[in-house]
Amino acid sequence: MLKSIVNAPASILIADDDETSSRFLKRLLTREGHSVSVVQSADAVLSACATHPPDLVLIDLVAPQGHGFEICRQLKENTATRFIPIVIVTSQQDKQDKLNGIDAGADDFVTKPFDTAELHARIRSLVRLKRNTDDLESAEAVLLGLGATIEARDPCTRGHCQRLAAYATSLGRSLGLDDDDLSALERGGFLHDIGKIAVPDAVLLKEGRLDPQESRVMQEHPIVGDALCSGLRSLNAVRPIVRHHHERLDGSGYPDGLKNAEVPLLAQIVSIVDVFDALTTARPYRTARPNGEAFDVLSSESSKGWRDRALVDAFVTIVEEKPDQNTRPRSR
Repeated sequence: MLKSIVNAPASILIADDDETSSRFLKRLLTREGHSVSVVQSADAVLSACATHPPDLVLIDLVAPQGHGFEICRQLKENTATRFIPIVIVTSQQDKQDKLNGIDAGADDFVTKPFDTAELHARIRSLVRLKRNTDDLESAEAVLLGLGATIEARDPCTRGHCQRLAAYATSLGRSLGLDDDDLSALERGGFLHDIGKIAVPDAVLLKEGRLDPQESRVMQEHPIVGDALCSGLRSLNAVRPIVRHHHERLDGSGYPDGLKNAEVPLLAQIVSIVDVFDALTTARPYRTARPNGEAFDVLSSESSKGWRDRALVDAFVTIVEEKPDQNTRPRSR
C-alpha cells in the first residue's frame, strides 16, 4: 500500500519558454501518468509553486528568460517551497553550470538529449524522496497539534506555547544563535510539554502542591515527550529541549539531574522563559505576578545555582525593551 502511494503519478511543473521542447517533455511525462503543467516565465513558476506546490519542478537552464538558477535559488530559500525537488535541464555538459546549479540548490540535472529511461528513474527517485519528506512533515504537524491539545486541557495555559516560542526565539536571537537553533527554540516552545499527554487531569489540573506520587508522575513527562519525538529525525534538535527543560545547573532538576554545561543551552533558554510565563500567568488559586516579581524569582534561582545569570539578565533586558510582547490575557 505504502509503496504504491510513494510510486504513484506525480504533479510536475515544467518551466520552459521553448514551446517545442516543453511540448515534447510534457508528452513524455504524461505518458507515464504524471500530471504536467507548463509555465514560461519566472514569475509564473514562483506563483504556481506557491499556489499549488508540485511534486517536482523541471527548469530549463536558459528558460524562462534565462533565469533558471535564480528561480531555483528563490524556491529553495522560501520555507514553503524549499523541499520541492528541482531538476535543471541543460543542453550541454558544462561543469560550471552544474556547480552554479548546486549552489542554487538544484537536486539533480539532466542533459539534452536525455535518456528517457534515466529521466523517468530520476523523477521517480526525487518524487519518492519528496513524499517521504511530506510524510515526516505531516507527522511533525500531528505532534504540534498534540501539543496544542495538551495546552487546551488547562484553560489557564491558553497561549502559553505561543508565548514560550516567541520569548525563546527572541532570547536566542539576542544571543546570536543561528537559524537552526532559532527554529529548534520555536518548535521546542510548542513541544516542550508534549509528554504531559501521559499525565492524568487529576494531576495536571490539581490546584496546590502535588504529593510525592503525583510529583513522580509529573516528572515523567519530559521522558515521555522525548520518546514521542524520537521517531522523527527532523526533531533531533528539539529533543534536548523537551527532555531537559526542567533541569537545573546545580543538578537538582529532572529527569536526569544534569549539571552546569551538561544542561543544553536551548533547554536552559526554554526553562527560563517557561518559569517567567508561569509566574506572570494567573491561576484559579493565585493572581498573575508582575514582571518585576518574576524577574526577582529568576534572579533568586540564579543565586541558588539553578540558572545561568547571564541568560537571565539577557532575558530581562529583552522583556523590558519590548513590553508590548507581554500584553496577553492573564486569567481565564
